[in-house]
Amino acid sequence: MTELHLWLRHEVRSTERRTPLVPSDARRLVERGVTLTVEESPQRIFPVEEYEAAGCRAAPAGSWVSAPERAVVLGLKELPDRPGELTHDHIFFGHAYKRQPGAEALLRRFAAGGGTLLDLEYLVDDDGRRLAAFGFWAGYLGAALAVLQHRGRLTAPLTPLSKDELDALLRPVAGDEEFTALVIGALGRSGRGARLGFLTAGIEATPWDLAETRALDRPALLAHDVLVNAVLATSPVPPFLREEDLDEPGRRLRTVCDVTVDVGSPLNVLPVYDRTTEWTDPVRRLRKEPPLDLIAIDNLPSLLPRESSADFSSALLPQLLHFETGGPWGRCRDRFHQACRELGIVEGEFRNG
Repeated sequence: MTELHLWLRHEVRSTERRTPLVPSDARRLVERGVTLTVEESPQRIFPVEEYEAAGCRAAPAGSWVSAPERAVVLGLKELPDRPGELTHDHIFFGHAYKRQPGAEALLRRFAAGGGTLLDLEYLVDDDGRRLAAFGFWAGYLGAALAVLQHRGRLTAPLTPLSKDELDALLRPVAGDEEFTALVIGALGRSGRGARLGFLTAGIEATPWDLAETRALDRPALLAHDVLVNAVLATSPVPPFLREEDLDEPGRRLRTVCDVTVDVGSPLNVLPVYDRTTEWTDPVRRLRKEPPLDLIAIDNLPSLLPRESSADFSSALLPQLLHFETGGPWGRCRDRFHQACRELGIVEGEFRNG
C-alpha cells in the first residue's frame, strides 16, 4: 500500500454521533504504517483520547482545511459550507450523484479546488455490492421509531441510546394493540434490519421486495398500519406511495418511516414529502383524518452510535488497508468524474483527472 495519511474529521451536524472508524480499527491502520490524524469532537461516541491511545495524532475540530495536501479526509455526512474550494480527497456520503438539492454546488467546490469526492455509497465490489454500509441499523431504527410512534410512545427530542435500552422500549407490554407492518426492500441490509426491529417489538412484518414491487398492489400496501421503506432506487421506478394515495377512502396506513430518505431526488419512491424530519421533531403529520404520520430522518444509525459505528468500521477497515487508485476506490473516483461531466464540469479541472 502506498503511504497514506488519513484525517478523521469532526462532523458538523450536532446530532451525528457516529464515526466511520473506531479506535480499535484505527490502531490496526497505524500498525500497518498509516498516518492517522483525528480531530477533537464533542459529540463523537468515541473520545479523541481513545484514538490517541491507539497511536493517532489529535487535531482541533475543523482543522482538515489546512491538512497536508495529500491527506485524505474521512467523514460521514455533509461538509461545512466553507471553504468554497475543496483541495483534498474526501471520503464521505456526499448524496450528490442523483441531482439531490445542493449536489451541483458540492461537486463544483471539488472541481474548483482540485479535490475528489470518494463517495462511500459508491464504494462497491466488482458486482456492484456496497462494501461498507449502515443499512442494517438504519432499518432497525426505522422500524423501532415507527413502532414507538404507532404505539404512542415516541418522545422528542430523540437521544442516542444503546441497543439494550432501545429493545427494552420496543418490547410489547400489556394493552398494546396488534397492528400490521410492511417492509419494502425486505431482502436488503436495511430491510433485514427493519424486519428484526419489528420482531423485537413482537410484530412479524410483511416482506416485499422486487417481485412484489414490479406489479405493486397499492390497496394491499394501504391496508397495512405501518410502512417502512428500505428501497434505494438506482433507476426510475413508479412511486410506491403517491399524493392521491393519502386520500384514498379506507386507507388503513397510519405510520410511514422512510429509511432511504431520498427526498429531492427524481428517483424518490415516496414523493409525498419535501423535507426530512429531525431529532428535535421526528414526526410530521401528512394527513389529519384519518391520521398519517411520517418519519424521515437521514442519520438514523446515529441513534445507536456505538453499535452502528463498530459494524461500519469493521467493513471499511479492509478497504482502507488496501487504499489505492484502482479497485473499489478507483470506481469511486470514476463515478465522481462521471457525475461532474454530467453537470458540464470540464474533467481537465480535476487534480486526479
